[in-house]
Amino acid sequence: MGSTKFGNFDEFCRDTTLPVCNSGPWGGCQLKGISLSNDRHLGNLGSILLAGVAIVVSVWLLYRSERKRAAVGRREMQAFLLGYILISICEIFSVGDFPLNSDVRMAFSAIHIGAIAATTWILFLNGIVGYQLMDDGTPLSVGLFFVSSLVFLIGVGYIALDTGFSFTGYWDSSYSLPNRNIALYVLYLLIPLLWIVLFFVLESVLVLKVLGEIRPMMFLVSAAVAFAAGQVFNFVVSPYICDGTSGAIDGALFQTLFTLVSVVLVWFFWSSITEDDWPMDPVHPYP
Repeated sequence: MGSTKFGNFDEFCRDTTLPVCNSGPWGGCQLKGISLSNDRHLGNLGSILLAGVAIVVSVWLLYRSERKRAAVGRREMQAFLLGYILISICEIFSVGDFPLNSDVRMAFSAIHIGAIAATTWILFLNGIVGYQLMDDGTPLSVGLFFVSSLVFLIGVGYIALDTGFSFTGYWDSSYSLPNRNIALYVLYLLIPLLWIVLFFVLESVLVLKVLGEIRPMMFLVSAAVAFAAGQVFNFVVSPYICDGTSGAIDGALFQTLFTLVSVVLVWFFWSSITEDDWPMDPVHPYP
């Protein structure tokens, strides 16, 4: 991507289905989905259903995590899963093309964007937890996770809300071609990707250099491949899928699927490198 296109959303919004693109028509292939009454339609049904599956699977993983009482980073991994649940809930109403009031869709889209920024930050922090720089699961550790992720959720979410509803008018220029919004471009697209890459690097070093293991890397590498595949489907292949199916589906369906697979593999990676059968303290059996 050339430097002159840095911060531009026009091509992304023309070719992909992103929550940041719910502010207007962008051209390109239009999702038609299922026709409803009064000239309405329900688009991205596959993404809606998969997001529902993601919520159920994440709740199950939360339960499984709770049973691993001696596992390092248990509360921190649960925080990541809660963030993913919030993303999936918002995805149903932002990426899923429900016949909603435009203001309601805009609000869900803003929360979705903020949740992505916050959850990828939590994932990065999970990469640090394994190095035991501080005791995991303590009020200090969990508090830092909560407060710092809340800053991302509220801060990035507010920028998205202000862009969508024009509270201050500061980002009104992003509604004109080439739809440049540097703040959202960095905080929604680039910084989350940086957190994900750093998580992968930190965990790779931990497993290979510190723990001297290889098997857990199968989960981690597979998670990275699945996540990358989802992004390729959404950002590269999506317009071809949409054109080929006459607007029935696009790459968002596969992005949702592969992201779910990636999150599950990240959980299994974490589970494979944590100890959950340490002797319990008879006086304080629960952390």
